[in-house]
Amino acid sequence: MPHFPDARSVVRALAPDEPVILNRPHAAARAARFFVEKFPGKSLYAVKANPSPDLLQILWDNGVTHYDVASIAEVRLVRGALPEATLCFMHPVKAPSAIREAYHTHGVKTFSLDSVEELEKIVEACRDEDGEAAQDLRLCIRLRVSSEYSELSLASKFGCDLTEAPELLQLTRQHADWLGVCFHVGSQAMTPFAYVQALERVRVAIGEASVVIDMIDVGGGFPSVYPGMEPPPLEDYFQIIHQNFYNLPIAYNAELWCEPGRALCAEYSSLIVKVEKRRGEELYINDGAYGALFDAAHVDWKFPVRALEDDLIKPEMDFAFYGPTCDDADYMQGPFVLPEDIQAGDYIEIGMLGAYGAAMKTDFNGFGAAERIVVEDEPMASLYDGSRQRQAADNVVSLR
Repeated sequence: MPHFPDARSVVRALAPDEPVILNRPHAAARAARFFVEKFPGKSLYAVKANPSPDLLQILWDNGVTHYDVASIAEVRLVRGALPEATLCFMHPVKAPSAIREAYHTHGVKTFSLDSVEELEKIVEACRDEDGEAAQDLRLCIRLRVSSEYSELSLASKFGCDLTEAPELLQLTRQHADWLGVCFHVGSQAMTPFAYVQALERVRVAIGEASVVIDMIDVGGGFPSVYPGMEPPPLEDYFQIIHQNFYNLPIAYNAELWCEPGRALCAEYSSLIVKVEKRRGEELYINDGAYGALFDAAHVDWKFPVRALEDDLIKPEMDFAFYGPTCDDADYMQGPFVLPEDIQAGDYIEIGMLGAYGAAMKTDFNGFGAAERIVVEDEPMASLYDGSRQRQAADNVVSLR
């Protein structure tokens, strides 16, 4: 992969006509070390956020040993890239063939579920050639919790209700060598209180089930920094999770897990796009809703932008973007704040696209090509560069 100092040097050297993805390995490495060193438990990378083999290797090299895989394709990918990694199949609804291959071929022992039907499927798929049930299953009951404190909800599709959880925990305990409870508060949780509320539901479920719990997995939701979305320092999240974890009725040696995706990879990548046309306050660019900017179009996500030209002198104003395809839905309303005199032929860097950006690119309408280049400068925003200060401890405790 070519190396350059920053986005401007890429534009000056290459004047690219196709989008360029800029990767910052040092940013991903720093995020990995942060979670490994500061989260009071085990951090599993949520592979769906960005399955790049290069990124997987960076995370592994910086201490991330466990990976949350959500499909058999992700199982194969991570096992091929990282033979020694621990894989946890955390999608609550899986095909029997996927379970069977994950367990018997790739050594996956940890599975998530949220129903009796899924438990039966796992037990059957993991039997040996003689029909004997597996004795080493590590099963995690996914509990439905609120997403009210997060920017993107994950509260409706997966998770058993609090009324169903005790019975499912009791039944699963009979088949599990190791039993956990997991949940997901939604993507981009903007306050640590999201985890307090979820852990209270976990406490109630465990208390009613009266079973031994070996692990609590607080899932993902750890935020990154975007325009208009500036969360508290992640240390505040870790402290509150740790405090509430120890209030749970669990085994004395129970483990605490989390599944960061966005927080580990958002700062890894940005994107250079070229302005092909200007129409008033609308800029036609060469990437969009069917490329790395899916979230900007479909969930109105606000990404930071900056012009890469040296001769733009007018004040900034708000712009909207059109992507390159023939589809009217290839539209991103922003607002994206750029110099008023930007025009066709100019270049823009769009930041914080390491999570759900490059991973969601398609080739729709013949667009999708993008060179990948390593750059050495800092991402447009960071939770890990030492610039964000923690609140006083009293303020953190008051969120409980």
